[in-house]
Amino acid sequence: MPLDLDTPLHAHQPLSLNERKLLDILRRRGVITRATVSTEMDLAQQSVHRLIEELISQGLLRSGERVKNGRGQPSPRIELVNEAVYVIGVSINTDSAVVCIADLGCNVLEQVTLRTPPLSRNSTLDSLDQTIERMLQRNGIEAQRVIGMGFAIAGFFLENRQINAPEPLRDWSLIDLQPILEERFGMPVWLENNATTAAIGESLVGVGAWASNFIYLSFNFGFGAGVVINGKPYFGSHGNAGEITLYNDEESINRPALRYLLDELHQNGVQVDSIEDLRLCFDPDWPGVDTWLARVKPTLDRLVNALAGLFDPQAVVLGGQLPPELGRRLIAATAFWGVHRYNAPPPRPQLLLSETNGDAAAMGAALVPLKERFFV
Repeated sequence: MPLDLDTPLHAHQPLSLNERKLLDILRRRGVITRATVSTEMDLAQQSVHRLIEELISQGLLRSGERVKNGRGQPSPRIELVNEAVYVIGVSINTDSAVVCIADLGCNVLEQVTLRTPPLSRNSTLDSLDQTIERMLQRNGIEAQRVIGMGFAIAGFFLENRQINAPEPLRDWSLIDLQPILEERFGMPVWLENNATTAAIGESLVGVGAWASNFIYLSFNFGFGAGVVINGKPYFGSHGNAGEITLYNDEESINRPALRYLLDELHQNGVQVDSIEDLRLCFDPDWPGVDTWLARVKPTLDRLVNALAGLFDPQAVVLGGQLPPELGRRLIAATAFWGVHRYNAPPPRPQLLLSETNGDAAAMGAALVPLKERFFV
């Protein structure tokens, strides 16, 4: 039975915790048998059967062929109905905006980058609105099947959930942004920091496939982090977990924010117009790259060593708008500190590049509504 589209999807009765756990198993495992679900959920088969039938009746699951597995009756396979619902993800950088569409299975169907700097909030929202409409049409998606939007932006949150964004995004700053977005797009909007949504994207479709504890370092115009603990994003009390406050004012220009690499390149006569341009056209042999790498090494070393000690993560992921080759050079240059008793150091996190295929911040933003409504 399909979902009732006469009622807005965001107005439907919330799912129970066990229903969300069941959907989350299917998100992670794909097509599996009912018997496997019973084993993973540690519930009686009768209880699992009721949950499955309820989710099938809501149009979120479907049953497939039966599979023989040992003695007894063959167990039918079940899977998510990926086309049941869709979500929009938006990430606002200082010089570009990225928008994507994902389905219930967390599959990104399309991603579009708007390369006009989003300096004007109203103009950017107009462009996003038009782009989303075209994307829905191209993918044959009815607007009423979209349950909401995750909206990510660089900056930190104030006490009242207003965003304090970098200087190029002044027009987005110090206003009550969420209701503006909900009125403009006509759907619920989840507003988060883009480093946090990038970590969410990485946890669901990247490094999270094998690491349940990791830190995501987002290299953009600025420099921030997202934290994932036991497979779940950690937001903090005000949504600012991962905001890097390790450096004083004098040191801040030596942190590995890409705005300072742009400055270094310009001083060396390299014509790179923006962070997005840097990501697309990066050449490790440009004059100024080695100088910048040497300058940021002490601050990056300090941060990585602090994170390793504070969180004991499995991985520290380098992402954001970081060019992959530049990321590899940063990883090669980063050193863990310390001479340890008995020459026996503690385990250290892996340093690696993002494993997502696409813009992790936009993807993660899209997946926030899914995680809030359907998964755990």
